[in-house]
Amino acid sequence: MTSPATPQDRRQEPEAGLLSFYASPIPIRPATLGDAIASEWTKLRSVRATVWTLGVMVALMLTVGVCTALLLAANDTDLVGEPALVLGFFGVLLGSLCVITLGVLTIGSEYSTGMIRTTLTACPSRVRVLAAKAIVFFSLTFVITTVTATVVAVLQTLILSGAATPSGGEWALSTVGVGFYIAGLGLLSLGIGAIVRHSAGAITIMIGVVLLPLVLALFMFADDLRSVQRFLIEYSIPNQLSALYGTTMTNSGPSGWEPLLVMLGLVTVALGGAVALLNRRDV
Repeated sequence: MTSPATPQDRRQEPEAGLLSFYASPIPIRPATLGDAIASEWTKLRSVRATVWTLGVMVALMLTVGVCTALLLAANDTDLVGEPALVLGFFGVLLGSLCVITLGVLTIGSEYSTGMIRTTLTACPSRVRVLAAKAIVFFSLTFVITTVTATVVAVLQTLILSGAATPSGGEWALSTVGVGFYIAGLGLLSLGIGAIVRHSAGAITIMIGVVLLPLVLALFMFADDLRSVQRFLIEYSIPNQLSALYGTTMTNSGPSGWEPLLVMLGLVTVALGGAVALLNRRDV
């Protein structure tokens, strides 16, 4: 024999029925690459490291490039037919260290704080996460570097009015070409950061990649090592970057747009290795 329903039970029955047929008014759809890009853009623009590193890079490019031009103009230095654009190399080389740091921190900081677990929980596709980070970071770095390099190039040309007039190809290499190369260097750093999963270690590795070939070449005095010495100098990152400005440490090696192809190959290898390891390792 069942007991009669109490008034409290009768009040709860309709509520339970309503809950069983409840449907959320929020549309549910599968996540896309666009969603991952929006998420990574929010993270990148909301952290202070982005403002500091890119801000220092812009300051270095402007200060070093413009001050060098002003010093040469004050001393009436003759550039011997060289365009004033070559002076932008020094500021870009120093600013590249900032891009390397930010590229590593873009993914390395998430491993150090454990935020990567939340990221991969929200977006289980690890390839999509890495692709979104790469797209956002490359786009931001390319735009800022290209705009700053263009401003520096214009100011240097105006200050050093006696220098040779740059051609259209030289303008493109020293602005758009430099922007692509530095953004590619940042992607290489991002790939190394994803492989190493440790910010300090990945930054140290990338600084070694930039500086070590030239340092090693300085100590190769034996005749048997001349070919190795020449290779290290020609394909070092500072020499490839200077090639975009039309001046190199040797008479051979990559020139014109060729340094971009070399950097593209390095980025492909680094990001390919990062994808393979991300799919095989636990976070």
